[in-house]
Amino acid sequence: MNINRFSCLLASSAVMGLALTGCAGGASGPQLPPTTFVAMQEGPGEDYIIGPLDELTIFVWRNPELGAKVQVRPDGRITTPLITDMPAVGKTPKMLADDITLQLSQFIQDPLVSVIVNKFSGTYGQQIRIIGATGKPASLPYRANMTVLDAMIAVGGLSEYAAGNRAKLIRFDKTSGKQVEYSLRLSDLLRKGDSKANVMLMPGDVIIIPESQF
Repeated sequence: MNINRFSCLLASSAVMGLALTGCAGGASGPQLPPTTFVAMQEGPGEDYIIGPLDELTIFVWRNPELGAKVQVRPDGRITTPLITDMPAVGKTPKMLADDITLQLSQFIQDPLVSVIVNKFSGTYGQQIRIIGATGKPASLPYRANMTVLDAMIAVGGLSEYAAGNRAKLIRFDKTSGKQVEYSLRLSDLLRKGDSKANVMLMPGDVIIIPESQF
């Protein structure tokens, strides 16, 4: 009888131990391949897409009076001399320059137009969003070769009660047309300096950081 009771106690202790491990443990689920703290080979990212509130400089060669410094309105349009309500959001600078060139060709011969992005925020699909138990949740403009470490530095790291190793990265897979959820080990990265926990980000990624339950 005593042996049976002792066996039951051992089994109960094992179950409780597994439960606690699951609560306090690290990341579970698919993980992204690690990247280096500093990129071994820098490269250009995807073409930049103009977003609302971006500040642009429109330059028209030999016709400076037709250029302007403008901010993209919340409705995604801009207005320049001779052009009213030109859609800008969702276009690359080259695409916008081509559209402006087409409009100006009605007034001048063979216009040469350049579009320069001075201050940028990008579209929502190009931003990195970090929410949850962090220093300051934010939306960050994506830049080429951006990593999780870069994003976490920008938002002030983890909060005191963050469960960093239970963080998730949500990414839209263009191939399947579905969202994919990956596990992150932010506590290992930021508090232990584990370089293998640093991963590359992609435009539109969302990082969700839960609080610890204890």
